[in-house]
Amino acid sequence: MATEYEKKLVSVGTLKKGDTIIIDGAPCKITDTSTSRPGKHGHAKINMMAVGLLDGKKRNVVMPGHDRVEAPIIEKKSAQVLSVSGNIAKVMDTETYETEDMEIPEELQGQVKEGVEVLYWIIMNTKIIKQVK
Repeated sequence: MATEYEKKLVSVGTLKKGDTIIIDGAPCKITDTSTSRPGKHGHAKINMMAVGLLDGKKRNVVMPGHDRVEAPIIEKKSAQVLSVSGNIAKVMDTETYETEDMEIPEELQGQVKEGVEVLYWIIMNTKIIKQVK
């Protein structure tokens, strides 16, 4: 029973700014949370603002504080850049020696060069270069 990506369930009430959750099937980083107090018959509601980790879109969700949501498990790995062609870098994982083509993010254009080491994340089966070491 393999899932399509690694994730875990977390309680909405324990989430804070900087945590990652899955909203509408997209991994997001929480940028702001606010809690409304419970009403006469209700539960406390949590209002969360989040930004997509892969697409950069802003998202907003409101849910009861006792609900559980999915949070992506982010795997952080190192790789060496073997070659760069346009905005695609061919990288080799420093542990498994597997090679992979990854898109170079806009903010790292020019920094990702042949021979440098990069840190990349695996989020929901998507690999993204996050920084140059």
